[in-house]
Amino acid sequence: AYCYHGQTLLASDKCGEAIRSLQESEKFFAKAEALCKEYGESKGPGTTAKPSGHLFFRKLGSLIKNTLEKCQRENGFIYFQKVPAEAPQLELKANYGLVEPVPFEFPALNTHWTSETVAAFDLTKRPKEDTAKPKPDEEVKPLKEPDIKPQKDSGCQIS
Repeated sequence: AYCYHGQTLLASDKCGEAIRSLQESEKFFAKAEALCKEYGESKGPGTTAKPSGHLFFRKLGSLIKNTLEKCQRENGFIYFQKVPAEAPQLELKANYGLVEPVPFEFPALNTHWTSETVAAFDLTKRPKEDTAKPKPDEEVKPLKEPDIKPQKDSGCQIS
């Protein structure tokens, strides 16, 4: 998120903040890379997955590095902006491109469902199962299919 936020800041000519955002991104990427390598070397089921070798992860590393170099180069030539000590805050609430979620609410309980009604559903008091033997399947007799031979002279004409 910090990487893409840094790209957005660079596009809006806030190069100093973009550099700080990308430095933060680089820091979190290094932590994620260490965790991914540790996960890949762990024993147990699921170790065939190598998250650090995933295409998105590999591309993200080079994207962070290239964008940070570009920001530092442009800040040295064009912008001359000071890099802040703290990383810029991410806007966590998206205001475009997403549908507003509808909050889920449980429907109101029907008046018929009381504690006595629920207690009446005791599975230990159910009737005994019928232990009668199931009926054997009836034998299916094969049917004789009629012999249908293709006919050349059907009486149809194409004009």
